[in-house]
Formats: sequence, C-alpha cells, structure tokens
Amino acid sequence: MSEHVTPPLVLIPETAPFNPDQRSWLSGYFAALLGPAVAGATALAPGEAPGGPRLADNDDAPWHDPSLPIADRMEMARERPEPQKLMAAMAQQDCGQCGYNCADYANAIFLKSEERLNLCQPGGKDTLRMLKKLGEEFGAGAPPKAGEAGEAPAGAADLGPLGLCRENPVEATFLSRTRLNAPGGEKETWHIEIDLRDTPITYAVGDSLGLFPANAPALVDAVIAELGARPERLIGAKTLRQHLLTDYALGAAPDSLYQLLSLLTAGEARRKAKALAAGEDPDGDAAYLDVLGALHKFPGARPDAEVFLESLEALQPRLYSISSSPKADPGRVSLTIDAVRYNHRSRLRLGVASTHLGERLPEQTKVKIYLQKAHGFGLPEDLSKDVIMCGPGTGVAPFRAFLRERAATGAPGRNWLFYGHQRQASDFFYKDELNRLKDDKVLTRLSLAWSRDGAEKTYVQDRMRENGAELWKWLEGGAHFYVCGDAKRMAKDVERAIIDVAAEHGGKSPEAAVAYFAALKKAGRYQADVY
Repeated sequence: MSEHVTPPLVLIPETAPFNPDQRSWLSGYFAALLGPAVAGATALAPGEAPGGPRLADNDDAPWHDPSLPIADRMEMARERPEPQKLMAAMAQQDCGQCGYNCADYANAIFLKSEERLNLCQPGGKDTLRMLKKLGEEFGAGAPPKAGEAGEAPAGAADLGPLGLCRENPVEATFLSRTRLNAPGGEKETWHIEIDLRDTPITYAVGDSLGLFPANAPALVDAVIAELGARPERLIGAKTLRQHLLTDYALGAAPDSLYQLLSLLTAGEARRKAKALAAGEDPDGDAAYLDVLGALHKFPGARPDAEVFLESLEALQPRLYSISSSPKADPGRVSLTIDAVRYNHRSRLRLGVASTHLGERLPEQTKVKIYLQKAHGFGLPEDLSKDVIMCGPGTGVAPFRAFLRERAATGAPGRNWLFYGHQRQASDFFYKDELNRLKDDKVLTRLSLAWSRDGAEKTYVQDRMRENGAELWKWLEGGAHFYVCGDAKRMAKDVERAIIDVAAEHGGKSPEAAVAYFAALKKAGRYQADVY
C-alpha cells in the first residue's frame, strides 16, 4: 500500500525490500536529486535518514582507508552517528563482494533493509564482531541465522535480476584453465575462461564476476571424520556431505563454533573455547584455526552434525576482476586467479574458490556465477584520454581487459601499463599478448618491475618514481590513473609515489602534493580496484 498522497510518488516500487518509511525517504531523496521534474515530492535533506542521523557517505568518512586498522577506524568514528560507525567497521575496500560499497552496506544495515552482517569478506571476523557489537548498542540489524547468510534478506519480494546479483546467480559453463606461470615460478596462476552465451549476463570492462565455489572434498571428509558422523546423514533435503561441500564455510572458525565447543568441554579447554569465542587468542594460534583446526584443538568435543552445521557460516561467493573485454571476447568472460596453497602445522591449506577453479572443477561443467557491476572503476568515456594502469601480479587482470577494449574500439588515447611480479622468466603474465599490443601501438609504454631478479627488490612504485617526469606530463595532460591489487600495502605505496611525483616534478609542497592526489580522486581520475 502506498502511503503517499495524490498524485502518488512511485520512485521506489513497493516490491523493493524496504518498509513504507524507508520507501518514503528514498523516494524523497531521489525526488530531491531529480528536482522540480517530480511533482508532489517533499524531500528530506540528502544523507538524512527519516527521523534519524545522517547516513554514511564516502565524502564524509576520514576512516575510508583500507590500510587503517579497525581499532583506528572506530576511534575516528567514535563521535559520529550510527550509520557512519557501521561504515567504519567495514574493510573500506569498496570491493563489491557484499553487493554494495562500504557506505551503502552500512546504510542498508542501519535502515534494516539488509539483515546479513557477515557479507564483508575482506573484514572477516573483525568486521562481523564489530557489526554485532554495534547492533547490540543501537539495534542495527541482527546476525543471520546459520545457513541463511547466502540467501536474500528476510521479506525481500524479489531476488533481483537473474545473473546480475549475488542473491540470484546463474549457471554457466566452465570452459578452460591455462597456467600462466612458466616453470620456476613460486605461485600457481591460472587464466580461466567461462561461457556466457546461455546466460543473461552482459558486462563492461572494470566489472567483476562473482563465483560460488565448493569446498575441497578431502577437507569435507576430514571434518566429517573428526565429527564421527555419517556423511550420508540427511539434514533437511541434503546429506551432511553435500551441505559441507557447497553450503558452509570451512575456513576461519567462526565464534559460534567456539561457543558450541565450549558447551561440550570442561576445565581449561572450556576456558580456551570461551576465550576464542570472545575474540581472544589464548594460545597464539587463532589466526590459523579453520573449522577442522578448531575440531582438532578440542578433540573431546564432538557436536551433533545438525547442531554443528548451525554453528557455521554460509559459504560465500568470491569476487574476481574480469580480465576480458565483451567487444574483443564476445560470449565469454575470463578471470586471472592465483591458486592459494600453503602449509600450516603439517596441513595443506587451500583457497576455496581459487583451487576449485584451478584444479577441481572439470572443464565443460557448470559453475554458479553472477555479475558485480563496478563501483567507480572503468575506462573514461572520452576515448582520447590517456590511461595509466598499475597492476602487479593478478592485479593485471582488469588492465588486460582495458587494453583489449581500447584495441577493439580503436581508442586514440595512449596507454601505459606498470606491471610487476617476482621473476620475469616465470611470472610475466600475458607476455606475448602485451608485447603484441606494444607492436600494434595500443600499449604505448610498458614499465616492468621484478622483485626477485636482482640484488635489490624493485616494485611498480619504484618504476613510477624512475619515470616521474614523464608520468607527471601524462597526469597534467589529463590522464586517468588506475591501480589494482593489494589494498593495504601496494595501493598505498602507489598513492605515495603519485604524491612524490607531484612534489618532485610538479614543484608542489608536501601539502599541495597531497591535495593534488585528493583532487585526482575527487575528479574520478584516480580509481582503485583493491582487495
């Protein structure tokens, strides 16, 4: 039922997952943006929640820096309104894995249009714990029930467009994997191809692809053995083994699992389980405890399988930068993925999605995917603008897409790529393709940095400083700068290098150089896809 007077104002449909007050406020907000073209609208001030504090906003968030520890971010937001405190709890990467950017996710929780508190994958346990704490303080949302974290918010009338949101993924055919590392490389990196022809997904360069993985069968079987349970036991419509393969996360052990284990132990073991549930680290190993490790740590506690599942978090999709162009690669999408493997205490640990794609998923079988549109990360509309790209390692993924797009459109703007990795002989991803783009005059400059090939480590930010005079000329000529990769170290080093270049070659004071970089960001000429 509409609560608006005649003439009705229908900017937010009643099928949208908002209550009447929220729909009214959102309609008013958008009416204010649209101006007098929308008659009969009485709008609140932008950013103001109905009857409450200002909503979170990137332009008023000094904590919006992924390199800041969560304790520092929360201190900066200590005197701010509730939505801004919720935003400060996020990982600040605007990565889109939750389906929002950080500010929008915080606002959705505050407005109670989003009930799931565990969607911030980069923030992990720290963010989830802080969101729960804030929720207890002012009633913002509620923890999702176990097994429901991958579902749509309660009361949502529509899952959303098929294949275009995490709540409504689509099946696509996994075509192929190709190893990108040459012999001698320390990492294992794959070029992945997925067929989009039988899906409704259309994408633009800069977008990301969400993928629903499956846990490694060997890990699932080890967990079931540790429980002493039967893999074929039916829990709901699925067996225990099926649930653990596709529905539940077996990575970092959640607080709720430790709470369950504390009820099944006594003495010192109970004390430690309760401490772990509270976010403490009694033995200095909390960072390495996955679900199987937690069961190993408390061998006397064997919870019932159904109760055990209720203590776990849902297995979340993973988001990857797209490394193809729809104009150059019609009907398919490609990804560039490091297969994560490492040993801890004689156990091989595996990245869930990366090894699912890199070794376990057979070619020509189906994989569940969805498209995540980019949040402010894409090529300039003006094809004549120069483009500078900085993407070491798998951070080259969106820039391969950019270059393929620029080649396909015949964009007259120049293109400069800074790429780096460990060793040139083994880790020069897409070497032949990049050299061909250079020969074809699509890639104007290619600056390479190898951290393990010489006595001194060389990184992309070092190459930026070495080419500072030319880099400054490109920036002053209106070039757009892009960075993709590690949020906490590499991206911050690249930002620092731009500021140093502005100071040295632009003759700016330290303060003016920082302001110059801030102006690049505000103008949309510095864009980051970080993780």
